[in-house]
Amino acid sequence: MASAGGTYQLRCSVAGHELDVRGLSHGLFPPGGFVSVSRDRTARLWAPDGPNRGFTEMHCMRGHSNFVSCVCIIPSSDIYPRGLIATGGNDHNICIFTLDNTVPLYVLKGHKNTVCSLSSGKFGTLLSGSWDTTAKVWLNDKCMMTLQGHTAAVWAVKILPEQGLMLTGSADKSIKLWKAGRCERTFNGHEDCVRGLAILSDTEFLSCANDASIRRWQISGECLQIYYGHTNYIYSISVFPHCKDFVTTGEDRSLRIWKRGECAQIIRFPAQSVWSCCVLDNGDIVVGASDGIIRVFTESLERTASAEEIQAFENELSQATIDPSTNDLGDINADDLPGREHLKEPGTREGQTRLIRDNGKVEAYQWSVSEGRWIKIGEVVGSSGATQQTSGRVLFEGKEYDYVFTIDVNENGPSYKLPYNISDDPWLTAYNFLQKNDLNAMFLDQVAKFIIDNTKGQMLGNTDTGFSDPFTGSGRYVPGSSSGSNAVPAPDPFTGAGRYVPGSASNVVAPLSGGVDPFTGRGAYQATNAKAENIYFPKKEAVTFDQANPTQILGKLKELNGSAPEEQKLTEDDLILLEKLLFVTCNTSLETPTAQQLQTLWKAINWPEDIVFPALDILRLSIRHPSMNENFCSEKDSIRFSSHLLKYLSRNGKQANQLLALRTLCNCFVSQAGQRLMMSQRDTIMSHAIELKLGGNKNIHIALATLTLNYAVWLHKVNNIEGKAQCLSVISIVIEVVQDLEAIFRLLVALGTLISDDTNAVQLAKSLGVDSQIKKYASVSEPAKVSECCRFVLNLL
Repeated sequence: MASAGGTYQLRCSVAGHELDVRGLSHGLFPPGGFVSVSRDRTARLWAPDGPNRGFTEMHCMRGHSNFVSCVCIIPSSDIYPRGLIATGGNDHNICIFTLDNTVPLYVLKGHKNTVCSLSSGKFGTLLSGSWDTTAKVWLNDKCMMTLQGHTAAVWAVKILPEQGLMLTGSADKSIKLWKAGRCERTFNGHEDCVRGLAILSDTEFLSCANDASIRRWQISGECLQIYYGHTNYIYSISVFPHCKDFVTTGEDRSLRIWKRGECAQIIRFPAQSVWSCCVLDNGDIVVGASDGIIRVFTESLERTASAEEIQAFENELSQATIDPSTNDLGDINADDLPGREHLKEPGTREGQTRLIRDNGKVEAYQWSVSEGRWIKIGEVVGSSGATQQTSGRVLFEGKEYDYVFTIDVNENGPSYKLPYNISDDPWLTAYNFLQKNDLNAMFLDQVAKFIIDNTKGQMLGNTDTGFSDPFTGSGRYVPGSSSGSNAVPAPDPFTGAGRYVPGSASNVVAPLSGGVDPFTGRGAYQATNAKAENIYFPKKEAVTFDQANPTQILGKLKELNGSAPEEQKLTEDDLILLEKLLFVTCNTSLETPTAQQLQTLWKAINWPEDIVFPALDILRLSIRHPSMNENFCSEKDSIRFSSHLLKYLSRNGKQANQLLALRTLCNCFVSQAGQRLMMSQRDTIMSHAIELKLGGNKNIHIALATLTLNYAVWLHKVNNIEGKAQCLSVISIVIEVVQDLEAIFRLLVALGTLISDDTNAVQLAKSLGVDSQIKKYASVSEPAKVSECCRFVLNLL
């Protein structure tokens, strides 16, 4: 296979792993090295072998209790200048290793199934994908957020160069783009499980899938190009440094090298599943396959293997067996094939395959343009030469299994799929199978014995099709025999002046001067001109919406009562009760609202959406009273209360209701019952509230920013890092949309509060790119509090 430069040839074969090599990643240290992971439960660090062309094993790392599926390198930091190694496994865990220790530095637990993909980003962030249908974002040893949205296994993940952007590819055939923890876009086009992702630039990426295609996408959602060439599942894709050329590997026993959008070279392997590939900084390609051997290919004549080594590889390839059921070579009819003389005719393109009949055997040859000859790539036989352990051959519900049995409980009833991996406990698998399909537990011994009998000795070797179903005695599903997958610009009402319109008031934002409170304008904060003092964060108490004009609220309530449905109309007594309630809750009265007043308010806030806003305004003011807070937010009524408010946060709802519901939620934070409710319902409330970011109403934006700030206050007190991650994500998303400077100010205070005294939160904020998002506010002249607060935040970042 020796040839001129420009064609890839074997550099070396690297032995060491005992089973399939499932993942590869080029390393930071040693230079020119790489890391491999395997089904043999190990990760291995390889270094170039000095003047030789080979590689030497530096470390064999162990920490997983099951197969190791994926690996990536976490970039260098001040603490770990050589970077870290992250591995994911079938034991649901992620192990983090230093480069000088064979046992994990720490283990990340949280996924509920196999971790099958990893990608690292800036500032120590790590993204993981799992068969549990989720992806998780980690910072150091903590899970920051969980990305939920896919309906099947997440096989591929990548962190994009732009901070905060992440990609996930799934067995549900889709790719999703995430910004600060929220799905921004879904890419549809692949017709089967998405298995790999690779980044081309800030705006473009590649995907490969079980549909044997590769797609090039723009971040905006457009599919720019589709590449065809593989004849079976594509497992892995990797990009060459400093260009848009790439390599792919798959279930068709091949590595394919793509240049300028075309398949420039095909290299066949003496193994059915070519699981993984990575490109080294010098352009050499490292490939891992189901035979446990790592092979490295190079364009460099200096690094090319000796003629003897290349011949040994060709001999190994020629002795491989090819299973015709994989369709890698098309439909085969041995009687129609020509003899050896057919090889005298030259091929017409790189990688062209030709089948011949020789002494009753069917042999496969591939054309090499650079060498001008046919190279034997194997013999075609009736069954696969691959091991039973090439688990990707059987996909069931988007996950890999060594076996998928079809079980018929009775001759006329439905059949059930029983997936099984050779590493599983047969008794537990049998128990789970019976539970899932609501079958009688008396079958437990029978099913477990069936699994044991039919997988015994199947670690290696060809598939025996003679197994029988434990219930009916009929045949079972043979792995690999088929594809397994088939506005009103109303200002903030701080003054209460003018007619009653929810959210109406002066448009003036008071500048921070003379020691006034940056939120209310009242005297509280003192700022000196000599040296800037951070009076903004960490904020210690919740910010509430207190301003009101009770006379106008009651007047509007009485007016709209006339148009309420008959069964919901308030009586004169009801109106008197609400007037009394408003007086009690708006004044520093020691009176406690009565149960009758509470029931009347509940009746009023259930009015139709187009007239309910004055009742919601009474609720906003009343919820600040400890007794009312306890009544509405206690465990007994909290879900009913929060659900009622959340329905007003619909994106298509009335803006007055949206605004008052948000302000009511902000005011819930004044008492313990409300705090408990808001923290327990944090995910639901924030995911509803953030939907209002796109409206043009600045008062809604201020209320949304205040809600985020109040969450920040309590998350800072309890130091909940996952909650902080959610809050930081919300800030990152909302600050891109909001323009009102009061809303921006409150988001900056929330940000400062979240990252105060917490290095993990600082790192996460930087990884989301928040520092670049807020820099422009450091130069705002009025109100001065915006630029002052921004500069304090930037100092922390």
